[in-house]
Amino acid sequence: MTPFEKLLYPLIAIALGFIIDMLFGDPEGIPHPVMLIGKLIGALEKLFRKWFPKSRGGEIAAGGVMFFVVALICFAVPAALLWLCYSLTPILGVAVEALMCWQILATKSLRDACMKVFRAIKRGNIAKARHYVSRIVGRDTENLDEGGIIRASVETAAENTCDGSVAPLIFLVIGGAPLGWLYKAVNTMDSMVGYVDEPYKNFGLIPARADDVFNFFPARISALLMLISGFILNFNVSNGWKIFKRDRYNHKSPNSGQTESVCAGLLGIQLGGSASYRGIVHMKKTIGDPIRSIEPKDIDRSCRLLYNTALLSAVLFIGIRLALALALLPR
Repeated sequence: MTPFEKLLYPLIAIALGFIIDMLFGDPEGIPHPVMLIGKLIGALEKLFRKWFPKSRGGEIAAGGVMFFVVALICFAVPAALLWLCYSLTPILGVAVEALMCWQILATKSLRDACMKVFRAIKRGNIAKARHYVSRIVGRDTENLDEGGIIRASVETAAENTCDGSVAPLIFLVIGGAPLGWLYKAVNTMDSMVGYVDEPYKNFGLIPARADDVFNFFPARISALLMLISGFILNFNVSNGWKIFKRDRYNHKSPNSGQTESVCAGLLGIQLGGSASYRGIVHMKKTIGDPIRSIEPKDIDRSCRLLYNTALLSAVLFIGIRLALALALLPR
């Protein structure tokens, strides 16, 4: 393939994958490749915990080796498969890569999951809302009241605007599906073992720090794009910018607070605060000002913000890669 084709074909695949994700999401009942990554992480965790000493240093080393093995596999397998497909015919390569890109992105699935919580609350079924929110957050949900359920849903939509939409698009545009799956593996490892409590305090240290590194720039880009989306949606952009500057580090994660602060400011609500994880209450700072009380409609607003930011990201990043591809055309 020519340099132009090497840039163009993955670009077509990314665009197709994005469109499929926005239209269909992840159909329920069909196994997702992330489940395989999760099983790989679980199996390697058990293996390396046996191999390494039961000390702080040993657990950190075990988690580090697990991280590099999972990352290598999740990059190498898609890369090898795509090399074979593109070698046979570009059409097959584009088709397979488009499917891979679709499975990396999670915009519609995230929106659908949050809106299930919204509809349950609107019907007055708090027990069902707790069940739905428990599927998308890591905190304990059995004792959450309506406000806590809404807050958890909005925070998830805001944080995953980066993790599920903007960041994957950035890595896809830079390195195609192989780099996208590497990012997805890093994100999955952080979700599974990146906790500050035992038994993952030491084992999950390197995966959690790696996730912070991978998301450092995407989180800040996401926050700025959310502000632009807030302007399009006629949200309170001046307050969004104010809260972003003031509260973006009011979170234990150096990245999650970037998008959560923008969302809180745009909607004029307060997020954050203490939450229980695995039976342990974690004292956390608040994000945003309670200009008004949080309400169920805020879940819908955060989902609209998610979708608009995803669309804006796709147009921007795909446009940049297309301009680069066109620049390589022979004159």
